Amino acid sequence: MTHAGRLAALRAELARRNLDGALVPRADAFLGEYVPPSAERLAWLTGFTGSAGLALVLRDRAVLFVDGRYTTQAAAEVDQALWEFRHLIEAPPASFLRDHAAGLRIGYDPWLHPAATVERLAETGAMLVPLADNPVDAVWRDRPPPPAGPARPHPLVFAGREAQAKRDEAAAMLRGAGQAAVVLADPHSVAWLLNIRGDDLGHTPLALATALLHDDARVDLFLDPARTDAALRAHLGNGVALHRPESLADVLRGLAGKRVRLDPDVTPARFGQLLRETGSEAVAGEDPCRLPRACKNPVEQQGARAAHRRDAVALCRFLAWFAEAAPRGGETEISAAAHLLALRAETPLFVAESFPAISGAGEHGAIIHYRATPATDRPIRPGEAYLIDSGAQYRDGTTDVTRTLWTGPGAPPEELALHYTLVLQGHLALAATRFPEGVAGPHLDALARRPLWSHGLDYDHGTGHGVGSFLSVHEGPAGISRPARPIPLRPGMVLSNEPGFYLPGAYGIRIENLLLVRQAAQLPSQARPFLDFETLTFAPYERQLVVAGMLTAAERTQVDAYHAAVLALVGPSLPPRDAAWLAKACARLA
Repeated sequence: MTHAGRLAALRAELARRNLDGALVPRADAFLGEYVPPSAERLAWLTGFTGSAGLALVLRDRAVLFVDGRYTTQAAAEVDQALWEFRHLIEAPPASFLRDHAAGLRIGYDPWLHPAATVERLAETGAMLVPLADNPVDAVWRDRPPPPAGPARPHPLVFAGREAQAKRDEAAAMLRGAGQAAVVLADPHSVAWLLNIRGDDLGHTPLALATALLHDDARVDLFLDPARTDAALRAHLGNGVALHRPESLADVLRGLAGKRVRLDPDVTPARFGQLLRETGSEAVAGEDPCRLPRACKNPVEQQGARAAHRRDAVALCRFLAWFAEAAPRGGETEISAAAHLLALRAETPLFVAESFPAISGAGEHGAIIHYRATPATDRPIRPGEAYLIDSGAQYRDGTTDVTRTLWTGPGAPPEELALHYTLVLQGHLALAATRFPEGVAGPHLDALARRPLWSHGLDYDHGTGHGVGSFLSVHEGPAGISRPARPIPLRPGMVLSNEPGFYLPGAYGIRIENLLLVRQAAQLPSQARPFLDFETLTFAPYERQLVVAGMLTAAERTQVDAYHAAVLALVGPSLPPRDAAWLAKACARLA
């Protein structure tokens, strides 16, 4: 069925249900960034394969909302004769509903929308109609089955804290708030709380499950018992009761008359509806696992360091290979990414990529979340920029790193080198920042943008996101961006530092390291505690693109010190030929 046929089939289904339209988000019932093939409804309907977006289908209009990371990608993937495009942030769905859908019956699947989102959309004047089943599923004839792989224990040697201790701590929060239980709709919270992992998603080691944590630290885990074995059940212990997911409403009835917390930002609206239907009082409050999960314990911090150091060896081997292969030609975006993946796969404790590698040559680098496919794969040519954004899941940590490279031979264009150096200056500024406790990510975002702003330039994505510990490569609640929630940064958080610049049709630039928030050394004049960053990522910058004369003395010292650390840490683990390349790549700036 063509995309035109799919849109027509959905409209016919909506008419059958007496609906004027429907919302189709890129989401599953767990509201994660990454979803299994069975939940790729937005991609099936529109052709758009990005990780964030929303479609609004009306009888005579169809609108796709995507953010700045995906505007170029959406235009390339989606039939513009069928779909209008809107910016998800600058022209949000609520504004469109208010202006064009007041009084219309708009269906939505309450499993696929956070409660907070539904509340905002309900204020637009549109008549939001919760649906018992998803209308896309009714017309998606060859929809894949949902994942059904086993869940596994996450050993204490990697987790760092016993699950019982985490449960007791979170339960104490509930008792202090006078709440009987909390809905844990986010599988990341379930995984962290119970020290379990799975393989339901290709790049995030999750078992897709939800749970109820009670104020006495008992847990009701909604996971098909067929997905467990004796080892997992022993690991979970007597304090965790297993239930089939379809028994959720029956279990919730046991909470009738009690106060139950749910986080409206990360919990499907359906949970609130079920609590009301079963006689409980839904109380808005933050998922008690979210912030503790983000603040890595000492074992997880050491695991992050170890994972990044092993990852650095694979990455530097790749960079050495690329420096020889690129000027000759013959490689493509897919072959280069495959080479890096093969090197990572040789690394101890490697499990998978942490996301599909963004391997973009030339103009493809300007597509912020570009993904090479057999249809789009193109040669990496001499004399152009190449952007590789990739990462890995290791049992002890998660990595994410971006480098922008010059293929050579010969010197790069002056404009490209100028833009690269501006991005590097912003990257360096953020990495070197000291800040008092209480400062949040949005307060730091401008530091990475200032060099670009001084030239009238900017980038349309956040500067940094949280990163999990053998969990999602994108983790809340903290982030470094203007729209991020002002969550104060705390020791143990791992965040990315990734300013960029993109010239559509020409090239993209992004430089990304991961940073660990830590207590800063005390200064004599310091009246309050300060924090700073420890850089976890070790890989040289592209010195062919650095205009050394643009750097301040402090920036030059910072680059030289970083390169010296890369060489000392990684060099001894490389084959002689690669080690010789790294020594040149890490030499002091001229």
